[in-house]
Amino acid sequence: MITLYGIPNCDTVKKARTWLTQQGLDFTFHDFKKQGIDEATLRSWITSIGLNKLINRAGTTWRALDDAEKALAAHPDSAIALLQAKPSLIKRPVLDNAGQLRVGFKDTDYTAEFKR
Repeated sequence: MITLYGIPNCDTVKKARTWLTQQGLDFTFHDFKKQGIDEATLRSWITSIGLNKLINRAGTTWRALDDAEKALAAHPDSAIALLQAKPSLIKRPVLDNAGQLRVGFKDTDYTAEFKR
């Protein structure tokens, strides 16, 4: 089962969705701005890939945080609450391919992931 997490107006998410569709792959899109993201999923992602890879520190949402909010991103429990409140802080897209996670989109990485 393939699930792509992101927000629909993100250019990188659009590229990933297009790529998956063009390859004829059946996937579910999870809009974490509209549908939210549960604690268990975030905890699993943090365990698997780590906070540094999951949090988008280059985006405008990160830059708009005050220092106290940025400090919350250093610890899993407080980072989860922050990511749930501000899902735009999650690097996009997050691809879950049968439990294997990939963050971001590069054509070559997706090609290797799906061996096409």
